[in-house]
Amino acid sequence: MTAFHDSIEVKGARVHNLKNIDVTIPREKLVVITGLSGSGKSSLAFDTIYAEGQRRYIETFSAYARQFLGSLERPDVDKIDGLSPVIAIEQKTTSKSPRSTVGTITEIYDFLRLLFARAADAYSYETGEKMVSYSDEQIKALILESYEGKRINILSPVIRSRKGHYRELFEQIAKQGFVKVRTDGEIVNLEKGMKLDRYKTHDIEIVIDRLKIDNVQDNEKRLMESINTAMYHGDDVLMVIDQDTNEVRYFSRNLMCPSSGISYPNPEPNNFSFNSPKGACPSCNGIGELYVVNEKKLVPDDTLSIRKGALAPHGPEKKSWIFKQFDTMAQRFDFSLNDAWKDIPEEAKQMILYGGKDKFTVESKLLGVSRNYNIDFEGVANFIESQYKSNSTSLVRWAKDYMDKVECPECHGSRLRKESLYFKVDGKSIADIVKMDIIELGEWLEGLDQRLSKKQLQISSEIIKEIKARTQFLIDVGLTYLSLNRSSKSLSGGEAQRIRLATQIGSQLVGVLYILDEPSIGLHQRDNEKLINSLESLRDVGNSVIVVEHDKDMIERADHVIDIGPFAGKHGGEIISESTPKALLKEHTLTAAYLNGEKEIEIPKKRRKGNGKKLILKGCTGNNLKNINIELPLGKMIGVTGVSGSGKSTLINETLYPILNAHFFNGVKKPMPYKSIKGLEHIDKVIDINQSPIGRTPRSNPATYTKTFDEIRKLFAMVPEAMIRGYKPGRFSFNVAGGRCETCQGGGLKVIEMNFLPDVYVECETCQGKRFNRETLEIRYKGKSISDVLEMTINEAVNFFEHIPKIHRKLKTIQDVGLGYITLGQQSTTLSGGEAQRIKLATELSKRDTGNTFYILDEPTTGLHFEDIRVLMTVLNELVEKGNTVLIIEHNLDVIKTVDHIIDIGYEGGKGGGQVVAVGTPEDIIKNKKSYTAQFLKKELN
Repeated sequence: MTAFHDSIEVKGARVHNLKNIDVTIPREKLVVITGLSGSGKSSLAFDTIYAEGQRRYIETFSAYARQFLGSLERPDVDKIDGLSPVIAIEQKTTSKSPRSTVGTITEIYDFLRLLFARAADAYSYETGEKMVSYSDEQIKALILESYEGKRINILSPVIRSRKGHYRELFEQIAKQGFVKVRTDGEIVNLEKGMKLDRYKTHDIEIVIDRLKIDNVQDNEKRLMESINTAMYHGDDVLMVIDQDTNEVRYFSRNLMCPSSGISYPNPEPNNFSFNSPKGACPSCNGIGELYVVNEKKLVPDDTLSIRKGALAPHGPEKKSWIFKQFDTMAQRFDFSLNDAWKDIPEEAKQMILYGGKDKFTVESKLLGVSRNYNIDFEGVANFIESQYKSNSTSLVRWAKDYMDKVECPECHGSRLRKESLYFKVDGKSIADIVKMDIIELGEWLEGLDQRLSKKQLQISSEIIKEIKARTQFLIDVGLTYLSLNRSSKSLSGGEAQRIRLATQIGSQLVGVLYILDEPSIGLHQRDNEKLINSLESLRDVGNSVIVVEHDKDMIERADHVIDIGPFAGKHGGEIISESTPKALLKEHTLTAAYLNGEKEIEIPKKRRKGNGKKLILKGCTGNNLKNINIELPLGKMIGVTGVSGSGKSTLINETLYPILNAHFFNGVKKPMPYKSIKGLEHIDKVIDINQSPIGRTPRSNPATYTKTFDEIRKLFAMVPEAMIRGYKPGRFSFNVAGGRCETCQGGGLKVIEMNFLPDVYVECETCQGKRFNRETLEIRYKGKSISDVLEMTINEAVNFFEHIPKIHRKLKTIQDVGLGYITLGQQSTTLSGGEAQRIKLATELSKRDTGNTFYILDEPTTGLHFEDIRVLMTVLNELVEKGNTVLIIEHNLDVIKTVDHIIDIGYEGGKGGGQVVAVGTPEDIIKNKKSYTAQFLKKELN
């Protein structure tokens, strides 16, 4: 028995598919858990070790505090000894809020806000002059010095360039005992009932005092009192007018522009936060983007008439109030509802879309009488805008279908109000700094100390030290190309994880157990080295690091490797080897076979020639792309490679895919800027398989996600017995009332709430976990009820449904990507990352290919073991053999070495990227001296 202080002992783990395993994990070492996708790696690392660590931490709170936290389930394990506090860095933990950015996650933005609030110089947005602020004593001294021997008026500005008649304001001023005001530059006496033109903009100041400046003691006292009164009424600003020359000067306790008099509040950190009303741009509320109605989406086809449904939100004519309004407008503007939209008069279109009021008379020739009509119409576009602002999520979602996201015209995407952008440090505003990528930010911080004034340095040296340290950690984990204003929604799983890793390294904790889930996703081999070094530095400080990983380099650099297998799902869940990487090579496991070269993903004997046709995309300039042109040879497997942040996603996901999607399926997402595209006639549809996770709810399963269940339900509804009883497909759904068991509402489980213990899930006693009621289960197809079908594994179901092509095709694809062992009704929440990724792949790949289909896959190897990649590549190669084109964005060398054509983007990430480095077969690419991909590919090919 090892002593607890140098190992973590897990005894009898049975979570998900783990087969009652015992495992010893050395502490303060870098431990890699590997194995096939779905073999039980995450079940051991996250659902057993992490879950137990979390639970023990929460157990330390009082029972009273725990009832608010919601208690965590005790994982199904006999005991775990030697566990220290656990921090999990998973892939799915980034916030999807539009307010979350790289700057806010890493906390660098919080330090920048502090720096700007305490050490920035303010400039006027009117004149660009430096703003000044004075104390009352300084103001008194300045007035005495500047206006010696002159007659002056002291005034309080109360209204600045605003419309209104201000009658109540004048009454209020008079009640306070003042007798004169200055309106629009003219001093007048206050009179009863006095008011101004309400449609013009006005400036109003209260005349506080009129005095001659000389060095008499009484005069100074009077001046001081006047300054105080003026400040009180003028919101910390006062005006001084020289009576002889009428020259105006402003003084303020706040920051103020000496010539125009505009003032800023004294800066606080939340003046620079786009999540606080004090700092956020009022127009977009700090999001940086607005939704505006797009006329093209309201009228997608202008050859249709209103009656036939030209207005998409309203559809073809119905008997409703709105169509009566259209009819009235048709009479007013002399057109018919049968006219094509493009032939309707322009003013009528304006009124239909943007509303208006109108009165008109129509004379009836038959009866010789005239009728008056009133039009008071909100307008279709305005109606959609009002629905977008409503509280109902479904209405907002409906309205968004007719709207486009555009950059906010007020703040130009900087998210902050105008005043906040005119505070500068070293000549840069906070918006300029968050636009820089991390490398640039590092360079700017480098010499900042020399460029600041002595006072600024005194205040900000500690803050700058913190920002520098955090920026350095981001550089260390290979995220040099991100900028601080990058929305966290747009980060890949691996990037988000590495940001959290950088934050953790920055916190310098010791004695913690870190568990990471495939941190190398989305990372080029070149940056892999940096990542492994970061993990080693965490270990060297005195932490234990467990990494669930398939990456060869990571396995080879680990101190200890645990291999789980032998296969996936119910055929896995056992420890098949635990040893050092060197000893692993001698084992007889799948992982070892790929590491020691017994098995490998074959390099094709010859590269495909393709069909000779091309797709040519020219002049791409989105994000960091430097006006590049690419040629995509069709009928081949194409790999798009390059270091992280070089512009691969911008080129393919943000430019090429939206163009193709708009062309074939009228997609509405706007592509990034490009000049031209040629060759669209050679393909006839596009299928995109991106990184977004599949819906993870207990009610979703492989059958519902792939839409196979719809077909199975239709099949059951056609069984003679079901037709006699009049059952429709909905009868066989466990999500709607009718056929499901109402006790557990089709869940199969019942939740028993325990107040301060974890909830207990028990099998529903009415349906014994079958999810359906007795009548539904009596309907059988080939002797199986709908519940039995959900219990089948994919392998069983493929044979069972082999004569039903619609169902068989989808199931066969799931089987082909290597998921034959999962059941049709397995909850999506219990699928591993790699399994979910392949279910998604299978759903898309099972769509009928035409032989001219263009597939786009974004890192399809996420979560996959070498063996899973081999299976996946077989499926993709079959697609290409049929004449389709498959384009893969990928860092994994096992995939890159098997493609027919590579487009390498580089040279660096971020600003240094966006250029085509090399193009050609893998054999051509490795001759390129400048390409990073080539250096690593060379080792693989030789």
